[in-house]
Amino acid sequence: MAAAQRSFEGEFPVRKMARLAGLLAPSDEGDADAGYCRFRLSFGREPLGNTSYPQLSMQVEAALPLVCQRTLETFLLPLTIEQRLGLIRHESEEAGLPPEVEPLLVPEDGQLRLLDLVEDELILAVPVVPMSPGGVDDIETEWPAEGSESADERPNPFAELAKLKQR
Repeated sequence: MAAAQRSFEGEFPVRKMARLAGLLAPSDEGDADAGYCRFRLSFGREPLGNTSYPQLSMQVEAALPLVCQRTLETFLLPLTIEQRLGLIRHESEEAGLPPEVEPLLVPEDGQLRLLDLVEDELILAVPVVPMSPGGVDDIETEWPAEGSESADERPNPFAELAKLKQR
């Protein structure tokens, strides 16, 4: 595929990706917020000094239905992923790749499951604690500075104990 400079593109419902589905918000049948994934994968060879290496350019655009951990409401998280992967057959070849290129170890049979690669990138892009972008406005950001009250104004937690001690 790299030598022939093949490209693949398509659209896929994110709920059909088995590993990713467990991270998504639960849905009812016919849910309008089902989420989508559009991808374009382009194979080629990238020059590097006197030689070249096989590479895969990946562009993914997706909307993932997630549960906001602040409001517990479902929201669509828009994602845009652009990734360059250097195709290697042995781990020792990783050192020969430029630093901005992620290595991808190709199986011995040379077969890559393209949808699995897209799913891997989406799984890595899911935030650990999903929060809807609009939910941030409701957060109280001004906190009183610690020690802003004078020591005389604060109640002494041991005042009652001092009274008992005097008895």
